[in-house]
Amino acid sequence: MHNALIATLLLLASSLAHAQFMPEKLTPMGEKIEAAMKGDIRTAEEKERDGERKPRQTLEFFGLRDDMRVLELIPSGGWFTKILAPVLADKGELYVAIGTARAIEPMIRDVPALAKVKVAQTDAKFAPAAGQMGKFDLGDFSLGVKDLDLVLTFRNYHNLTPAARASLNRAVFAALKPGGRYGILDHTRRHNEPESGENWRRMDPVLVIKEAQAAGFVLEDFSNLHYIPDDELRYEVGRHSVKGNSDRFALRFRKP
Repeated sequence: MHNALIATLLLLASSLAHAQFMPEKLTPMGEKIEAAMKGDIRTAEEKERDGERKPRQTLEFFGLRDDMRVLELIPSGGWFTKILAPVLADKGELYVAIGTARAIEPMIRDVPALAKVKVAQTDAKFAPAAGQMGKFDLGDFSLGVKDLDLVLTFRNYHNLTPAARASLNRAVFAALKPGGRYGILDHTRRHNEPESGENWRRMDPVLVIKEAQAAGFVLEDFSNLHYIPDDELRYEVGRHSVKGNSDRFALRFRKP
């Protein structure tokens, strides 16, 4: 009996050790995302951040499929655009909107792999908010596209004023088809903490949920993919001690 127990424990330990070092089995969608992550249109610096930003896991959480009509909001330099575009090129559609003129539109013109990316004809008035560093207003607007399956925004919800966030959520709700999803990823602020010079690029996820629900969305799920236990939520996310190591929330909403 004693020997049988020892043998069972050894077999279990061996199985656990083997499982620990087995490569993760990817879904076909996961394989397609990872192939895009390895693409030549991405710089070495962009690829270096994959371990921190976890693009495959993040996009899988948001429910990305290769046959979707997807819109990326405020794409900045196109870090996620360069992954989304190849995934959606054959069966889906990728739109970008708001703040696209400086970086993304020239990139779409110059990079053949991004040629199918479309700029949504929005009438948003993307302008700096008076007296608020790093904040932007949008006015009331339409995204200029309908029947989307998925709208995504990565680390820029915090750059909008409360009024602009309300306008954005209304516009996203109108642009999605029923059952469509809205994914928001941003740096985490401590709940109920007033805005300061240290936390202005962070968002209280409870407030984000409340604002999205006010626009008609249903919270479908959240993810701890980007939970960072040693981020004390005290310092500006650009500080050397925090940059690339900030705690972030990922929220997925659904239009009923």
